[in-house]
Order: sequence, then C-alpha cells, then structure tokens
Amino acid sequence: MRQQAIPIKKTIKKISFLAVAAMFFAVYAIAEAQQPGKIPRIGYLSALDPARESARSESIRLALRERGYIEGQNIAIEYRYSEGKLDRPPELAAELVRLKVDIIAAAGGDSVIRPAKNATKTIPIVMVGGGIDPVAAGYVESLARPGGNVTGITNISVELGGKRLELFKEAVPKLARVAVLYDPAIPASVREVKEVLPVAARALGLTIQPWEVRAADDIARVFAAISKQRPDGLYVPASPQTRTNEKQIVGFALKSRLPSMCAQRQVVDAGGLMSYGADSVDSYRRVAYYVDKILKGAKPADLPVEQPTKFELMINLKTAKALNLTIPQSVLYRADRVIKESAGINR
Repeated sequence: MRQQAIPIKKTIKKISFLAVAAMFFAVYAIAEAQQPGKIPRIGYLSALDPARESARSESIRLALRERGYIEGQNIAIEYRYSEGKLDRPPELAAELVRLKVDIIAAAGGDSVIRPAKNATKTIPIVMVGGGIDPVAAGYVESLARPGGNVTGITNISVELGGKRLELFKEAVPKLARVAVLYDPAIPASVREVKEVLPVAARALGLTIQPWEVRAADDIARVFAAISKQRPDGLYVPASPQTRTNEKQIVGFALKSRLPSMCAQRQVVDAGGLMSYGADSVDSYRRVAYYVDKILKGAKPADLPVEQPTKFELMINLKTAKALNLTIPQSVLYRADRVIKESAGINR
C-alpha cells in the first residue's frame, strides 16, 4: 500500500501545480488584455482646433460605435490639433508615431496628410478632407490600388471650383469680378486659384482677383486693398487658414457688403452667404469603415480610395437679407440646407 501511495501523492502534486500554473497564466492573460496600452489606438491628426473639429470628430466616434468600437472601452483615440498652424502637423505626426498608434486618421487635407506620410511608411494612414488629387500628390499609386500605407477619402474640393463659380453667378446675377482669398502655402488652394477657377471664370464671363492670405494678420490688410478694387463677390477656398479665421473673414465680407461663396459649410454657419462641397459629415463617417477594415487585418495598400457621393449646397438667407440680396428660387430649390431668419438650419 505504501508503494502505491507515493505515486498517487506525486500525481496529486503534479495536478495541483498544473492547475495553479494554468490559473496564473489565465489571470496574467486577462490582466494583459485589460491594460489600456493593449487596445487599438487611433491617432487623430487635425488641421483645426477642437471646437471647429468637434462635429466631424464626433461623426467618426458615432460611426465607430456603430461598428462596435467604443472610445475608452475597446478603442482609444489620441487627438492632436494643429489649430491652423502649418508648422505644427510635422511634429504632431511624429509624436503620434512615437506613441506607436495603430492607425493615423489625417483629417484636414494636404496640410496633415503629407506630414503624416512623411512621418511613417508603416503605420496605416486614413486620409479625409479636401485636397488635391491624391495620385497627383503622390500619396497613393492609384485610387483603386493605393499601394502604400495611405488610403481613405478624397473630397475633390479643388475640382468643384468651377461648379461653385457657376452657382455663385446664378445666385448673384450681377456678379462680374470675384476676389479670391487663398493661402499660397496650401498646394490645393494654389491649383484651384491658378488652374481651375480661371477656366470656369472665362466660360462664365467673370474676372478673378486672387489675394494671398498667409496669416491671420494679413486679413485686415487684404480686405482694405480689396475694398479699393470694389469686386462684386468673394470666393473662399478650403484651407486651415480660412477655416480658423472664418469669423474674421465673414465679418469683413459683411462689412464690405460682399456676397461670398465658400468651399466649407462651416463658413456659412458663421455668416457666409453660400457653400458647395462634399458632405463633410458623411465623408468623415467613412473613416470608421477604414479603421474597422484595417484593425481586422486589411492592408491600406489594398483598400481603394473613395470619392464622395453626397454633395450639399448651403445658403444663408439671413446673410442674403443683410446684403439686400434676393436669391433666385431656381437656386433655393436646389439647396440642401438653408439658414433662415428664424435661426437654425432647415431642410
């Protein structure tokens, strides 16, 4: 009996050790899984500031939630804002790379896409926002097969310049001379002003008057010069500079009694007359699609770049009244959003 008891005790000890070891490794695995650093981290690189970016970033968060990703629970987002300062995105992109985020969402066009691409060749980058053709810019090899670490949504804001002028002329029939504010440091804005708008302007019988705005301090000086030229309208391309200083630009336009056509609807919210462009909220929601695909193993090189399918024309009738301007019904009928005197955005 004693000879049989020895192996039984050894077996019991062996089983107990294995059980304790298994329990230890299970607890360790759970602890590891619960560490904040182990959940996917998204780096959100914006060309704007938190207040101006809130609606778009919120649309991404809601779209992520619909796909099962809840910020603070099973996904983390590192927000970095350049606040319209063109020298900031490179250092902010480098900071996100040092944090070893899993994906960088570059929100705001060329001013953040290029710095993100320069900062990493391995971390997937999901681009969104207005900008030049991503193939021409060298971000991707083709829209169908990006081929590198960049994919996402291109809002073709530049290519819509001709359509904006056409709508502007239809809304303001007396339009003849159009002052254009643009930031020469933004390649997309330069191409729009130098290549796209002149072609459309000739077809519409309009004269384009380009004005460079490199910093907020330039705006007052430029508007003083613009007032001497006495244009009939103001055209505002998309750029971090115009977005960050939208209230100042709108204030000067109203003071100068200039109708304005803008690339970004937020400028119309601030008091601009009109805007036409891709639905930014709809475009930003698509970021969640790319994040989900990449986290599940897809490579950005194989995810086609999308172009917007939803565009919106927005008109501010409060501003039109302040300018003593009547918008033709033919234009109003085509508007997707109208700000009326009673306040709020209707339709």
